[in-house]
Amino acid sequence: MLAILWTIIIGFVAGVIAKFIMPGSANEPSGFIMTTLLGIVGAFVATFLGQVTGWYPPNEGAGLIASVIGAVIVLAIFGFIQGRRRSTVL
Repeated sequence: MLAILWTIIIGFVAGVIAKFIMPGSANEPSGFIMTTLLGIVGAFVATFLGQVTGWYPPNEGAGLIASVIGAVIVLAIFGFIQGRRRSTVL
C-alpha cells in the first residue's frame, strides 16, 4: 500500500516536471489534473517496466528520474494520439 502511495506522489511530481520538459502544443493536456494523471500513469509504467526488466525488486517503485522519463513518454503518446484524432476529424 505504501509503495502505491509513493508511486502516486512521485508520479505527481514527475508529471509536473515532464510538462516543463515537454510543454507541447495546444493538442496536449495542459490542465493541472490531466498532467497529474498522466504523470502518475508514467510513474506506474516506469515501475512496471523496471520490475519486468529486473531493475526494481517487487514492491519497489520507480525513482523520480525513471518516473519523469515514463511521464514524458506517456505525454508524447497522448499528444500523438490527440493529434491524430483531431486531424482525422477535420
